[in-house]
Amino acid sequence: MEQALLDFKPQRKIFTVSEISEEIRALFEEQFPDVWVTGEISNFRPASSGHLYFTLKDSKAQLRAVCFRSQARYLKFKPADGLSVIARGQLSVYEARGEYQLIVELLEPAGLGALQLAFDQLKARLAAEGLFDSARKKPLPVLPRTIGIVTSPTGAVIRDILRVLRRRFRNINALLYPVRVQGEGAAAEIAEGIRCINRWPGVDVLIVARGGGSLEDLWAFNEESVARAISASRVPVVSAVGHETDFTIADFVADLRAPTPSAAAELVVRRRSDFESEVESRARHLGQCVRLRLAEARHRLGEMSAHRVFQTLATRIVQRAQRIDEAAAALNASMARRLGAARRQLMQIAPGLVRYDFERFLEIRRGTVRERAGCLDAAIDRALSEQRNRLAHDRALLEERNPMAILRRGYSITRDAAGRIVRDARQVSAGSEISIRLASGELEAEVRNAKT
Repeated sequence: MEQALLDFKPQRKIFTVSEISEEIRALFEEQFPDVWVTGEISNFRPASSGHLYFTLKDSKAQLRAVCFRSQARYLKFKPADGLSVIARGQLSVYEARGEYQLIVELLEPAGLGALQLAFDQLKARLAAEGLFDSARKKPLPVLPRTIGIVTSPTGAVIRDILRVLRRRFRNINALLYPVRVQGEGAAAEIAEGIRCINRWPGVDVLIVARGGGSLEDLWAFNEESVARAISASRVPVVSAVGHETDFTIADFVADLRAPTPSAAAELVVRRRSDFESEVESRARHLGQCVRLRLAEARHRLGEMSAHRVFQTLATRIVQRAQRIDEAAAALNASMARRLGAARRQLMQIAPGLVRYDFERFLEIRRGTVRERAGCLDAAIDRALSEQRNRLAHDRALLEERNPMAILRRGYSITRDAAGRIVRDARQVSAGSEISIRLASGELEAEVRNAKT
């Protein structure tokens, strides 16, 4: 009986590197599917694909992390090295390097709200670009003809603005661009509304407004796109967002900040009675200035007229006037003498002018002109007749010498294969190809026999 051989050695299981990495990844993802980690960001590196790569560290350890583009686009602030954050995500393994990492799904600043941090970051960046500088602020028109308004078409804001405008100056025109003032896509609508109002002719000032709310509610007015649109506006912009204690990025970029939408309407349009009072005040002031200047001028004139120089001047003026009278009398006498001489000369030549018959002279000239015109017409007719005869002769000669006329009489033109005209039968031989040009059409032929 054969004895069975037993092997009690444990069997070895050999893993590939990929297999062990997959096992570890599966273990991590199973044990840590949803974890919160706090730490300081370092080695922050945004990729062109939109993914964010960084390291979370504390005083004793560090953990690699990645936030993919699909989640990074929802971040309300910009991560940066040295920023303390709280991250939520899933632990996994990046098999290509054999490193474990945190796949971040949510990221927020530690100790400071994400919105507030994003607000501070954008405010600092735009301030560094000079978008808040007072030198860039445009003055509001004294009396605008048309006011553009970018706000929600419903709610109390637009009603408050229109009520104030009607009360202060009823002739003002208002142009509303309706937008959403909070929620997804609101910032894009507001920015487009600002650009559209700028393209509308005749708008003198623009109000960007909404009612009060939390930082989240007002966030559309903290977006960079809205700030850029306000900065690029050729029309002065008044920002009236929230209550008096609320501040947005739009407030800093705008040419003027109003504490409330109603206050914005009061700032852009003064009361009609204020204009009338100012006009009356300026009219009174102008009248007083004119009267004062007239009184000063009269006083100065009195002082100057009493001066000795002007008294002597009066005597000189009288003397000059006397000389002018004498010169005028001499001129009149001279003109009378010249007129008398001209009359006498006219009387001398008048009989000759009467004897000269201008009508007869003109009739003779007209006869001469008519005679010469007849001669000219006859000469022109003869020349035209000669030219017509010559033209007819030349046409007949050309027609006679026209090759096509010869062909129409039964003749033809024969050419060899090279296109040369055949004038002698010895130029071709039997079997040569020739072409024969007739008056109408052309024949292709082959020489059967060539005789001289």
